[in-house]
Amino acid sequence: MANQSPNHQSPDDQIVRLDVWLDVACLFRTRSKAKRACEGGKVEVNGEHAKPHRAVRESDRVRISRGFGVHQTVIVLAALDAHVKKSDARTLYEDLTPKPTPEEIEMRRMERAYRASAAAAGTDTRKRREIRKAKERY
Repeated sequence: MANQSPNHQSPDDQIVRLDVWLDVACLFRTRSKAKRACEGGKVEVNGEHAKPHRAVRESDRVRISRGFGVHQTVIVLAALDAHVKKSDARTLYEDLTPKPTPEEIEMRRMERAYRASAAAAGTDTRKRREIRKAKERY
């Protein structure tokens, strides 16, 4: 214990940035997406809006706002900052989010189908028209 500073932390007191932990735990695809969600107010830690640089510790409660009014709540079981296999990443947290009802699943499926068809119908046609007009000029 000769060279330990007063700020030295034991492995049990592991502290990790929130955006890094969200990425390592595979709750977001990338750290930048996790950072963007934090900056956009989509992530809370222990009931408070959290910035990406906020420290995460074991037993913290993290609440993530997903699309369509869905919220995912997890409890941090281990705070790691190094990437692990996706199957092992699920052991870093306990998911308290209730399973969706069959009605919610069907509603989400219908919403996705509607958004996909609406996007495909309007955007592609408009782009084709612009291309056709551009070709006719020359």
